[in-house]
Amino acid sequence: MWDEDWATKALCNQAQPDELFVRGAAQNRAKQLCASCPVRTECLAEALDNQIEWGVWGGMTERERRALLRRRPNVTSWRRLLETAMLDHEAAVTAASTQAVPA
Repeated sequence: MWDEDWATKALCNQAQPDELFVRGAAQNRAKQLCASCPVRTECLAEALDNQIEWGVWGGMTERERRALLRRRPNVTSWRRLLETAMLDHEAAVTAASTQAVPA
């Protein structure tokens, strides 16, 4: 389920802002923080839809986000695309778990 209040639940709220707006190898440390964030997808959609140019958002660096935007220029709403993918994934997981339970 998409979290409208994602910014308050982001793990980076516990970090110093300077840790997320870094260059080079330090970006990998910032991306590690994102890896276990419960609102990573919402954060990424925000950065892509608003073409945020600086920092690590949703586990992607600015370079990675620019490359993704170039590869998918026809996407008009990253939120809609990622939210749909999230719902499809949840439905598939639910279906698989109900099939695995013997009757």
